[in-house]
Amino acid sequence: MPVRPLPALAAFAVVLLAATSAPVAQAQSKRDLAAAATLQQRMDAAEKRYRDALLAEDEDTDGAVPAAALTEMQAVVAACAKQKGCELPKMLATYERLLKATPQADDGDPDSEDEDPIDEGDLATGNVPGSADASALLSDEGQRFVRMVQFNPAVQAGIRRWLTDMRPSLMDSYENYRYMQHLMSPAFKRHGLPEALLFGIMAKESNGKVHAGSRAGAVGPLQFMPATGRRFGLGDDGTGFDTRYDPAASADAAAQYLTERMAQLDNNIELSLAGYNGGEGRALRVYRESGGRSFWDVGVYNQFPAETKDYVPMVVAAAWLFLHPKDYGIRWPKVNSRPAVIRLQQPASIYELTICLGNYGSRDGYMRALRNLNPRWDADSSMPAGTTLNATTRIASLYSRYCTRGQRLQLAEQLVASNVQSALVRIGPMTSTGGDAVANADAASATPVPSKPKPQPPKPKTHKVKRGETLSSIVRKFDCDLGDLARANKLKAPKYAIKPGQSLRLEGCKG
Repeated sequence: MPVRPLPALAAFAVVLLAATSAPVAQAQSKRDLAAAATLQQRMDAAEKRYRDALLAEDEDTDGAVPAAALTEMQAVVAACAKQKGCELPKMLATYERLLKATPQADDGDPDSEDEDPIDEGDLATGNVPGSADASALLSDEGQRFVRMVQFNPAVQAGIRRWLTDMRPSLMDSYENYRYMQHLMSPAFKRHGLPEALLFGIMAKESNGKVHAGSRAGAVGPLQFMPATGRRFGLGDDGTGFDTRYDPAASADAAAQYLTERMAQLDNNIELSLAGYNGGEGRALRVYRESGGRSFWDVGVYNQFPAETKDYVPMVVAAAWLFLHPKDYGIRWPKVNSRPAVIRLQQPASIYELTICLGNYGSRDGYMRALRNLNPRWDADSSMPAGTTLNATTRIASLYSRYCTRGQRLQLAEQLVASNVQSALVRIGPMTSTGGDAVANADAASATPVPSKPKPQPPKPKTHKVKRGETLSSIVRKFDCDLGDLARANKLKAPKYAIKPGQSLRLEGCKG
């Protein structure tokens, strides 16, 4: 989208205002008032078109749309200056609002084949020397990665898999990573490790899903086991939150771990990855016993389990595709990943936000992005008003537009509060549908014999947590007061962490 020339248009409107600032003494005719109202309607419609294009942020809207809206506004302002009864100051207020809402325009064409689709120029932070995009990686860091790995048939087979049946997983991994890139890539930069390697590990380990977990107990976007995580500073942070789920903390731990492995293994990426997946002790022993041979040496390769033999080339293949997307016909999903924050204006859960945000500009909506950027919160936990959430500029815009007021917010609240049990009604015991209709009628008219009420089972006093349960789901199941239940079991907000097999005292519960 071309640069939006709002300041120049605002100056034009100011000149018109100065030229027409003399008070109009005579009463306005109905025709003048109607013409002024029509101009205001045109201005409102043009502003809406412009704001809709601004919300799209170059990804779904051609640059001609906002340009046409601006041209229309300019024409309306010019006509307003000549029309009796038209409120030119009100028109200027529209320009002022748009000036405040307009971000810096991009200089490039996002659809250009010559631009790398991940280069937005927004990824550099104080901890990242230069932009963390694929073109920068290929010029320096990327070329170093290419020299450090072997592009052999095993890696080519991995690329084939990523580009065929695993292509959806690759695309999901990229999209998820883009939301977290500003949190994760600085750690690899600080340790001198290629960002492509980070992407490859994350794609293979979790597809970029922060809350992923394995049956063996590894969790988080980079799948740390509890003991390994503790070695590198991951684990319970004192509030009940496991920092293995934190994108920035887990990336820093992974960078430390790989730096340690590569120092032991003569900077061999494949063997370091084998240690990441198959155990550092095994990798070091095989390296020493082989005299420092390559991972691809048959004697070395065959000493690793099948999972590791698959893992290493798949990580290298994903990293290779991250660096060379155009060579393989890849058009990465366009992701608006500019960081922003949301301050909740009323209590909400991530489920509720996901519904009211919609999926404008995203095929799958924003639940995964919100969960990845805010791993401390369960999706169904109600977050109090004033809570600050990590988000993107687009999510923040959609939140302000749809999740603070209006029909969509009401629908989201209604859907989140819905309960299947409330749809069921009790109107007495069912009668048999078989046999003679007259006999059934006689039976229905007969005086029923009162029966003794069945004794109600005692209310449970404790509950053993099952896999997949959260405190919120237990609150709903037993009709509990969240605060009473948390205090009775000494659970700390906001995570209210529980684990399978844990016994909870059902204090403050009715059912």
